[in-house]
Amino acid sequence: MDTSQLLIDAAAVLASASPLVIAALAEMISERAGVVNLSLDGKMLLAGMVGFAVAYNTGSVGLGFMAAALLGGLVALILCFVSLSLRQSQNAAGFVLSLLCTDLSSFLGSPYNRQIGPTVPHAPIPLLSDIPVLGPLLFTHDAVIYSSFLLIPLMWWFLMRTRPGVLVRSLGERPQAAFARGAQVTPLRYLVVICAGMLIGIAGAAYTLDLKQGWSYRHIAGIGWIVLAIVIFGGWNPWRIALGCYLFGALQTLASRWQSDPPTAFGGLLASIPTQVYQVAPFALMIFVLALVNGLTNPAVGRWVAGLPTPVRRPIHWLIARLSMPAPSALGQPFVRP
Repeated sequence: MDTSQLLIDAAAVLASASPLVIAALAEMISERAGVVNLSLDGKMLLAGMVGFAVAYNTGSVGLGFMAAALLGGLVALILCFVSLSLRQSQNAAGFVLSLLCTDLSSFLGSPYNRQIGPTVPHAPIPLLSDIPVLGPLLFTHDAVIYSSFLLIPLMWWFLMRTRPGVLVRSLGERPQAAFARGAQVTPLRYLVVICAGMLIGIAGAAYTLDLKQGWSYRHIAGIGWIVLAIVIFGGWNPWRIALGCYLFGALQTLASRWQSDPPTAFGGLLASIPTQVYQVAPFALMIFVLALVNGLTNPAVGRWVAGLPTPVRRPIHWLIARLSMPAPSALGQPFVRP
């Protein structure tokens, strides 16, 4: 593979992972505030449909993204009301909302199935796009992809370096302590989850208006569940979550390339594999990576590592310490005002 093709593939990875990055970081901040959002998959699907429908009828991509964001915020508001105000199961409420949004996207989106609509224009950055290697890789994309780049350090800075970010983390770790210090836990959770829902809506519209450019039934079905897995894989850390998104994007790009042009390695064995295997391979490999990460943090594995020789034990302990990121303590638990 020549250098130019490698750069094209790397740029494709960054582009394909951009909606994942936006959605995963949004889900991360929601869970950091103590609310798990299982409506993610259906919400992205419905937001993608609504965003495309609005852009198709108005000719404005910006209005499409605004409509998708409002839809995402509305679904998040319903989730908050059921799970925070009525104190019903967050998992059950989110799952039912996901199914509802999925069916609504099919019913309402049928007139727009496989229609051609407006898309996000490319916006190469002058001068920076001319830099060798880095220019074509980072500075020849569009506004959605640039936003995903910026969102990673901004989300990290907000959570780790600002007082509001510390407050958000306290909502998911020790809501009783946050309340004792004067924080209005439930209204703040509403605010965080609705903002996260709007970002998730934008991520859904990014598929139909940018990455896949169009709408069809179950256009991005399954991606929301992968996002949930990536948040766990990333240990609720923005940088690790971004790494997981780009890993999945790389798997998708590789699978797409092999599907159209199977490699001739291993005596042509890979060329004989059905194309459907390449389509599902990124999902299966992501599940394998998630299981591997969780397996390394298992207490039984820790006891086994403790019996290894010191030169072997130290690097493994270092790896486990980096991967051992527990979920927020109050994740999924209703807040009861004392």
